[in-house]
Amino acid sequence: MLRFLILIGYTMLMMFLQVSGRLNQYINVHYRYLAILSMILSFVLAMVQLILWNKEADKKTSEHHRHEQEHDHGLNKPYQRGIAYILLALPLVVGFMFPTVSLDTSIVEAKGFNFPLSKESVGDPDVETQYLKPDTSIYFDKTDYEKQMKQALTQYIKDDKVTVTDENYLEVMELIYNYPSEFIGKTITYKGFAFNSSQNEETTIFVFRFGIIHCVADSGVFGLLTHMPEGQNFKNNDWVELTGTIHSGYYAPFKREIPMVDVTKVKKVEEPKNQYVYRSF
Repeated sequence: MLRFLILIGYTMLMMFLQVSGRLNQYINVHYRYLAILSMILSFVLAMVQLILWNKEADKKTSEHHRHEQEHDHGLNKPYQRGIAYILLALPLVVGFMFPTVSLDTSIVEAKGFNFPLSKESVGDPDVETQYLKPDTSIYFDKTDYEKQMKQALTQYIKDDKVTVTDENYLEVMELIYNYPSEFIGKTITYKGFAFNSSQNEETTIFVFRFGIIHCVADSGVFGLLTHMPEGQNFKNNDWVELTGTIHSGYYAPFKREIPMVDVTKVKKVEEPKNQYVYRSF
């Protein structure tokens, strides 16, 4: 019966995350179908466990027979079964009891950021926390990655203006950092939240979005350094929509040139309902 309750709990958790809209803070929304499949599978397995439990109750099997069944499952001691059930139930406790916290600049302030990758790892030891530039090269071999990037580049280099949306945000940022010379002089328009960096004597403003490539383990903060018009200052977490010209400049804290935006027009906007952007493939 306990197995049935845990499995039906997984079904309810997946349903809850879908209905509440919290699922998009854990995985790339393009993989939503996987969550739906897991919800269906856990429901089917829960029904199987319920049928088996009812059959066992009807047969009133002996204590000896029950011990043999437990031994078949490799859990012949009470503490082993207890540990197994606790581990299975832990994601349910976390999913239902712990609130989902939206990311903001306090995350950047606490961790700082480096370019292109930080040295720390979150979850998967093969995946590092990413900053500024989304990097999907870790999921492809070098030849396939370059082929995909160059193919994606063709749809942006033919126009003088680059319009960034929630759907193409991570793709455009990756291309800008990979091929900065192809974007220099182009006009860019995008939305994000302001972050005032104090990594050098002069305060600079980055405009970021938090993004998820596959899941929260490879999430990061992505965007561009901006040069705002004189007199235009924004506080951390202020959401803005800006238009400006892309150029490349030396950024002393990173000791290298990075893409920047000379902002010509900027306005404060409402924070979007979903602050995350996702990589589509």
